[in-house]
Amino acid sequence: MLGIGLLALAAHLHAAPITAVESVAISVGDLDAEVAFYTEVLSFRLESRTEIAGDGYEHLYGVFGARVHIARLALGDEHLELMEFVAPRGRPIPADSRSNDGWFQHVAIIVSDMDRAYAWLREHDVAHASTGPQRLPDWNPNAGGIEAFYFRDPEGHNLEVLHFPDDKGADKWHRKGDALFLGIDHTAIAVANTEKSLAFYRDSLGMHIAGTSENYGPEQERLNNVFGVRLRITALRADAGPGIELLEYLAPRTGRPMPIDSQANDLWYWQVNLHSVGTDAVDKAVRAGHYTYVSPGVVDVPQKELGFEHALTLRDPDGHALRID
Repeated sequence: MLGIGLLALAAHLHAAPITAVESVAISVGDLDAEVAFYTEVLSFRLESRTEIAGDGYEHLYGVFGARVHIARLALGDEHLELMEFVAPRGRPIPADSRSNDGWFQHVAIIVSDMDRAYAWLREHDVAHASTGPQRLPDWNPNAGGIEAFYFRDPEGHNLEVLHFPDDKGADKWHRKGDALFLGIDHTAIAVANTEKSLAFYRDSLGMHIAGTSENYGPEQERLNNVFGVRLRITALRADAGPGIELLEYLAPRTGRPMPIDSQANDLWYWQVNLHSVGTDAVDKAVRAGHYTYVSPGVVDVPQKELGFEHALTLRDPDGHALRID
């Protein structure tokens, strides 16, 4: 029923409720150190630094007394926001986190040369999450030839570098040039049930499926560092911005769910920032689906430090956070 109502809304507005994936945000504990890593090692550009506080932001993030220092970074056409909660401080990432845990999320950074990228990352002593770069096998038509490597930033946030063969990926990832790190293709999230996630992202928010794949075998095991993995992957896109990739572990189903008491100041917190056709329309539609809110609804932030005046924050069926303006 919700999907039908939202499709009618979208037709009325001549657009899907969500128009763009604007950026991806990560909570960090030491903003200066994290900015240094992303700019010096991964070639992001620092665009701005902003400090926010006040009632509107407390309600938007669901954290009482929040004071947040935000650095906005760019790589190619895409943006990443690093958020340090100066107050109150949150909890660290669990040391035993695995790629099939429900709080898993990363951004996939496209590189022009995997061998050169891996050598550069090794030179800077990044923590491995994969055993090393993996080339996905040719028997898998939707993923064959893709090279990928999982690693972690200094605070333990998962990241991926990805290289597309000539027959895969957006045209912009194949432009000639000297840059090694090119931009963000997508953010990937662990989900428990793809159909429930599609009811949220596709039917409620209006994103479309851009591709699917079922991955398994030794290369995928070493990439995810999960033995016996069989992974259902569904790539979603809005009209603009990076994609959202759903990762459902068909096996093993041993991943732990997102902690129910997760807050935006916890360092395992990620947030996808979305542009919409209108927050009131999205709010009405999402409430009809009985999804979980972080904010009490649409929140007014008239200071507009982050570029919007009205926004809401909610969680998908697995607890991953999204801010919609």
